[in-house]
Amino acid sequence: MFSFEFLASWLPGFPSLAWGSTLLDSLLQGLIGACAVSVLCSLVKIYLYIQCLNDPDRQKEKEIIRSQWSLLDHVHLFLLTLIFTVVGYRVAALVVLEFSLRAVSMLLSLNKGAHSSQLYLLCQYSLGCGISCSLSYLLEGTPHRSYNLLLSLGLAGLITCYVWRLARHICTMYELHSKERYCGVCLFLLTAWHGIPALLCNALKITFVVADLAAVALINRDFLTTSEAIRFWTPLTICYTLLVIYMQEEQRHNPSEQMVYQTVFVRMGGLLILLMTVGRWMDIMNIFISLVGEIWCLVRAGIMLDICRAQDFSQKFPEPGSSSRQPQPRPEAHGRKSSSVTKSSSGGAGAER
Repeated sequence: MFSFEFLASWLPGFPSLAWGSTLLDSLLQGLIGACAVSVLCSLVKIYLYIQCLNDPDRQKEKEIIRSQWSLLDHVHLFLLTLIFTVVGYRVAALVVLEFSLRAVSMLLSLNKGAHSSQLYLLCQYSLGCGISCSLSYLLEGTPHRSYNLLLSLGLAGLITCYVWRLARHICTMYELHSKERYCGVCLFLLTAWHGIPALLCNALKITFVVADLAAVALINRDFLTTSEAIRFWTPLTICYTLLVIYMQEEQRHNPSEQMVYQTVFVRMGGLLILLMTVGRWMDIMNIFISLVGEIWCLVRAGIMLDICRAQDFSQKFPEPGSSSRQPQPRPEAHGRKSSSVTKSSSGGAGAER
């Protein structure tokens, strides 16, 4: 009798994709990772939209952000789910560790008190890999792994749908509601939108700390002896440290869109050469899949990356007259002030009479 096991014996074997119950677990992990990336992009979109709205010189960027199709969010979620499902845990773990090293180098190179808004968009693919690695390690050996993943997916799906609705509401109604002062969500963001980068920063710190520990544990379980682990980690650490320092200097002197894509190719090329010597043949295929995922994330967030790049450039090289600009008072506050002055003057005139 024809059975599923007979069919599975003829299908290719992926390290992270077994044809059976593990296929469902891999799919759920990939979908949760894609939801995390989607939430990150939507929150950055909300922050950049409100920031451009409050700046009279950046109204063109505001309209560009508003004109983005909401259908792309669903396409983005679908493609990332497929990529995170197929990519093996070894390559995903190495991507997480590489980004952590790159993020630390980037943060150390910044001036004290400065921040790079590009980092939130450059970590999209690494964030999805980190979520997948963390779930794979934390739920390893649990008796009801699929049910736990379903519960996690339910929570991630609710958060993703809410953030999508919030982003659409902000891009369409925030400008009106912030003036009329009758929408609770818009009134909350009117005073709290500055805290979105801090919220994302704290969430990403916790996520990548857990992901780094899970990535190291997942990679080390393939080594039978300490000498094998040392033979793998020593060239990896040295090569990637030098590579990150070199690419960081190049990107600092030439912060352009072409340099961002060039960095992706150089990083994946270095990882490909390393895995050709100490990895498996399936890891090499996963490198090309990861390259597609990285490029897709950058293309999807291309508009927001351009805005963040211009913002970082203006912070590094401010215009001569920008420091002397003073914020204009709001019409309401000016009206209240003039009315109070009128009342006080009329009161003083009445007292003299």
